[in-house]
Amino acid sequence: MQNGMHTDTERCVRAVQSKDARFDGWFFTAVLTTRIYCRPSCPVVPPKPENMTFYPSAAACQQAGFRACKRCRPDTSPGSPEWNQRADLVARAMRLIADGTVDREGVPGLAARLGYSTRQIERQLLAELGAGPLALARAQRAQTARLLIETTALPMAEIAFAAGFSSIRAFNDTVRDVFALSPSELRNRRPKTTVLTPGTLTLRLPFRAPLNPDNLFGHLAATAVPGVEEWRAGAYRRTLRLPYGHGIASLTPKSDHIACRLTLSDLRDLPVAISRCRRMLDLDADPVAVDDQLRTDPVLAPLVDKAPGRRVPRTVDEAEFAVRAVLGQQVSTAAARTHAARLVTAHGEPVDDPEGGLTHLFPSPEALAAVDPESLAMPRARRTTFTTLVGQLADGTLHLGVESDWTEIRAQLLSLPGFGPWTADVIAMRALGDPDAFLPTDLGIRRAAQELGLPSTPAALTARAAAWRPWRAYAVQYLWATDSHPINFLPV
Repeated sequence: MQNGMHTDTERCVRAVQSKDARFDGWFFTAVLTTRIYCRPSCPVVPPKPENMTFYPSAAACQQAGFRACKRCRPDTSPGSPEWNQRADLVARAMRLIADGTVDREGVPGLAARLGYSTRQIERQLLAELGAGPLALARAQRAQTARLLIETTALPMAEIAFAAGFSSIRAFNDTVRDVFALSPSELRNRRPKTTVLTPGTLTLRLPFRAPLNPDNLFGHLAATAVPGVEEWRAGAYRRTLRLPYGHGIASLTPKSDHIACRLTLSDLRDLPVAISRCRRMLDLDADPVAVDDQLRTDPVLAPLVDKAPGRRVPRTVDEAEFAVRAVLGQQVSTAAARTHAARLVTAHGEPVDDPEGGLTHLFPSPEALAAVDPESLAMPRARRTTFTTLVGQLADGTLHLGVESDWTEIRAQLLSLPGFGPWTADVIAMRALGDPDAFLPTDLGIRRAAQELGLPSTPAALTARAAAWRPWRAYAVQYLWATDSHPINFLPV
């Protein structure tokens, strides 16, 4: 699959006629006769090819006057994997829009984050997605509104403002335009058996199959920082620091979706919380494309065939992960968790968790920058690395976010004292989402390489790994999985 797939009419028609769910999110089918748009896997009888036209985004369909299909609900498709595998302006803009930047800061704020003019951003988004940043943000607001309408008993006025609409009228008009139903009609279509828990939102996070949950949830659970994260009753749970407040996410792997329960102090954070949970679990990945590439290597092929669909476990907070990466330098997983737990207890913000044992938000860079360095139980060199990192994160010299340029940030990290290739690359892989980040100096990778007969020196292994590009971060997951470390197993 590739950029601009919606322009390949013949291929799109074949995907629609075969109801191939792998293409959901890659493009959208608009039906000229009914004026509705669908995902490729829509269960209804496919329209005639001459009645189909294709768009790269739901926003482009809506802008062209098409309404969402009530059967397949195309607005709930997994996101396009392109935005997480590319590092160009459009991909970085899409990651920021998903993170709610346009709703909070407007298009000028989006442009400022990216270092381009608003005109340049609008022109590139229109050229590739058929919709500008405002239309893309409007489509996201519509989906947020639908979730709140269907999963809560909140009054419509509260939902309108929580979803980011500036007025009740804009909310009503958008919902009717996108879904061909009024907000009240949408709520009336909710199954009568739906159980609503006040203050808690329950939803399904879709993904492209296959998804192997073992290393994904195993890694998150094995490295969980007490008070901030936990594995409880088959779910990974953690606290979230969000733009308007805080939240708690509970994520449970199912065969065809991730069951998600969110408790938010401010409902305006819903789209951001969903986006960050999806990003942490790498749910917008295209596992078929990844695994097909890795299978071309005869050494990796058996590993992929044994457990296809491995994802890269990522993070909900880039700065937090960078701090934890430093705490984990040259120590065991248990020792890194202990160091992080001490910081959380001393400097994290307390939260209430009636359903479990979560107690704090992970400390902000500002809070950590104010810590007395002499109070840190770590070697002096590591202490310097830690204080330099949190100082630059706090004053804005170093900014880690979904919009970060992977190459620039890696170079900036390598200029910090105590930062070598392993630390910079693990941050690129798990915090910034670079799908091609590679860890040739990692002990687990070198051990796996030796056992599999791959080159074990960093330079030789990097040369061999060139054939795995642009998916070397996924190759890391398959190599790590050859070990019996707890990160590779779903907790029981």
